[in-house]
Amino acid sequence: VQLQASGGGLMQPGDSLRLSCAASGRTRTRYMMGWFRQAPGKEREFVAAISWSGGSTVYADSVKGRFTISRDNAKTTVYLQMNNLKPEDTAVYYCAVSNRVIITTTAQFYDYWGQGTLVTVSS
Repeated sequence: VQLQASGGGLMQPGDSLRLSCAASGRTRTRYMMGWFRQAPGKEREFVAAISWSGGSTVYADSVKGRFTISRDNAKTTVYLQMNNLKPEDTAVYYCAVSNRVIITTTAQFYDYWGQGTLVTVSS
């Protein structure tokens, strides 16, 4: 399974940005998708995850109410809509796929990872 993330860039505080991640290759029929991020000098952290159907989503407290995860299964793509960006959102954002059925926030339970896309929020 290959994941291609895109959409990162240099933004100002308060801006909005949408990240996309397209999955290709031998994906299972049903799989969970998620976004993680890693800021400079920090460990990778969970951002958001979405179930196969899209009916269940989970968010980190730091992004709840500002970020929205969604998916288009026809396009095998997951999106992360980020609103009201803050400087602390600056990080490399990674998309990931998990073959687990139960939604999870734990990185070790994700099986495939994209290459990451950089989001910088600065005035």
